[in-house]
Amino acid sequence: MTAVAQSVDHDPKTGLWSWITTVDHKRIGLLYAVTAFAFFLIAGIEALLIRAQLAGPDGTVLSAEAYNQLFTMHGLTMVFLVVMPIASAFINYLLPLMLGARDVAFPRLNAFSYWLFLFAGLMIYSSFLFGGAPDGAWVGYSPLAGQLTETVRMDFWAVGLQLLGVASIASSVNFIATVFTMRAPGMTMLRMPVFVWMALVIAFLLLFSLPAVGIGLFQLFLDRNFGAVFYEAAAGADPLLWQHLFWIFGHPEVYVLVLPAMGIVSEILPVFSRKPLFGYEFVVFSGAAIGFIGFGVWSHHMFTSGMGPVAEAGFAVSTMIIAVPTGVKIFNWIGTTWGGRLRMATPMLFSLGFIAQFVIGGLSGVTHAIVPTDYQQHDTYYVVAHFHYVLFGGAIFGYVAGVYYWFPKWTGRMLDERLGKIHFWLMVLGFNLTFAPMHILGLNGMPRRTYRYPEGLGYEFWNGMATIGAFIIALSFVFFIINLVRARRHGGVAGDDPWDGRTLEWATPSPPPEHNFDEVPLVRSLDDFWHTKYAEDEEGRAVRVPAVTGAATDADTEAGDDHEAIHMPSPSYYPALASLGLVVFGYGMIYLNWGWIAVGVGAIVALWGLFGWSLEPVTKGDDH
Repeated sequence: MTAVAQSVDHDPKTGLWSWITTVDHKRIGLLYAVTAFAFFLIAGIEALLIRAQLAGPDGTVLSAEAYNQLFTMHGLTMVFLVVMPIASAFINYLLPLMLGARDVAFPRLNAFSYWLFLFAGLMIYSSFLFGGAPDGAWVGYSPLAGQLTETVRMDFWAVGLQLLGVASIASSVNFIATVFTMRAPGMTMLRMPVFVWMALVIAFLLLFSLPAVGIGLFQLFLDRNFGAVFYEAAAGADPLLWQHLFWIFGHPEVYVLVLPAMGIVSEILPVFSRKPLFGYEFVVFSGAAIGFIGFGVWSHHMFTSGMGPVAEAGFAVSTMIIAVPTGVKIFNWIGTTWGGRLRMATPMLFSLGFIAQFVIGGLSGVTHAIVPTDYQQHDTYYVVAHFHYVLFGGAIFGYVAGVYYWFPKWTGRMLDERLGKIHFWLMVLGFNLTFAPMHILGLNGMPRRTYRYPEGLGYEFWNGMATIGAFIIALSFVFFIINLVRARRHGGVAGDDPWDGRTLEWATPSPPPEHNFDEVPLVRSLDDFWHTKYAEDEEGRAVRVPAVTGAATDADTEAGDDHEAIHMPSPSYYPALASLGLVVFGYGMIYLNWGWIAVGVGAIVALWGLFGWSLEPVTKGDDH
């Protein structure tokens, strides 16, 4: 292992400029994670204000106008600025490591995706400084969203989501290309970790669903600013067109948010059960089936819109069918833990919490497939309870499990188990105290998106419980933040493989070097890294084998690879510049009466970034 190691520059690269110009997938993953967590804290403050307003009847904490802005921004932030980018954070950091690659297929495109996400998110939130934030709900139903032309609030929403969509499509193309072209020798598709499979599925979901909502956003913008009538019923148009375009994106989007968390749980459970994942192929193909069937269920959001019995029956059946592959995954996870030697470390607790909360959300979701029942539940707090059990109880629990699991790999430090378990139990308590009562509120008729309710309707007690639960969730994340800060500076040294992991990222140092692997690994089986550490005795029990220097990454290399220099992509500020130009262009489109200057400046800056990006050298000079 001499030639390669000597040819790699190990000098640390520090300073703000190094982060702005980085194209290292690991640094970009960390940037995504920190940014998404910052937006998560903002969304949490918005949620606490909403719950404070609804804690009792006739609330006076927020005005109707402020409430509309806050619940719109809370939903928009959690979906587009928190859960989607935290999934990108995990995928960016882990995908090349799990594949045995040194980076993603298009490192500069990766950087462009991050900076466009950041600048677009800041642009949407800057609306608070320019007359108010978007206030037409995160779903932006037309013609309501198209009628508020006296303000630019929903223009910020429409333009901002278009830019976020461009960023997501760029990431999707990159992830697909990485999976199909950058796998280590011997890593067939059915030797890939489940997390990699889920990343591939959601990349295809985004690639095929985002154009639909992109068309809808473009039409909405034309309605609001150029007098088009795509959603104006009086002009003979069909307002339901918006709902179809939005939900044909919006329901696959649910699986975009949840499938990576399913992949994370599928990696954690075998490690802490000391068993291989039960039914690996079934878990993989169930994930693919969820993605495929997810394109055929969108109109269950529209059962009350008058589509007719044939369409309603068809989408009811497809909604029930999609529960089958989800149930397969749950039984496989239970089968993985069954009979295992369980270690109840914090990542395992959050993974089990994910399964429990997601099952509740899935069961309440099945009731939406029953059309007459959905007529009662539609636009009530029952729906709010359902999607929070899926997206918070599912996705957030899964991603927090992933943080506790991979934090040692990212930083070389261990998080505190005691603080982690306090975080878990407070979060479970607060979450269920917040959202379980919403089922009761919804069945008792409390409508969603209402900023106050009169006394005497029987809503006071359960709303009070939900508000207490929300503040307990906030308290749980105080412990989480304390744990992160303490561990980053004073946590125990993790070592390369603190959990006795099964996948290739644990074969690298903690944190990994810029080039990931000194030598490209040769993969012979599923969980290949595990098999370099363990063999089976005569009774089929795992027995640790003596350590061999280099294990999965040293002896099993392509011929001649150990004598070739490692070429890493050079840093570049052009992706950030191109992203900034697109956002300036977006500001100009929002303020058309004076914004043509911004349109011109933004176009010039974006083209400057793109041309500079395309003409600069791909790799560093003689350093590598």
